[in-house]
Amino acid sequence: MIQLHDKHFVPFISAEEIDFAIAEMAQLVEADFADETPVFIGVLNGAFMVVADFMKHYKKPCEVSFIKLASYEGTETTHEVKNLIGLNQDLTGRSVVVIEDIVDTGSTLEVLKAMFKQQNVKHFKIATLFLKPDAYKKDIKIDYVGIRIPDKFIVGYGLDYNGLGRNLAEVYQLSE
Repeated sequence: MIQLHDKHFVPFISAEEIDFAIAEMAQLVEADFADETPVFIGVLNGAFMVVADFMKHYKKPCEVSFIKLASYEGTETTHEVKNLIGLNQDLTGRSVVVIEDIVDTGSTLEVLKAMFKQQNVKHFKIATLFLKPDAYKKDIKIDYVGIRIPDKFIVGYGLDYNGLGRNLAEVYQLSE
């Protein structure tokens, strides 16, 4: 068990399980874009570790960039997505794969889909390490899913609780 601020968390997903899921996602994306040079867009802050490890497993030519969006305060989603850092490159006609750390309600995905539709991208795909199917309420297709998890608050591997826990190699869930 670990403590971050006022909350306790218990072990949930090992570093080995995470690495295996990311390697599988990278292989699937690589097969789908074998003849292209996709642009991977990581969503900060949470996806920085996912993107770094995904890039280690992806063996074909590609580009990577980041945007920063925020929709959480504490352990709750605000249902309002703020664009904190945007893209500064032209993606017209490019194949874009958004790499997320976690998808729960899908509010961020709506913003991303609209953002890339305006950019006139050739392909728009979504890859997420974690998906909470019970919390996901949108009709946007998630193309690549590493691990499906219950609707519990988690930290570690890029995910935080009020700024703490992003550096953990494993994932922990909020203790009951």
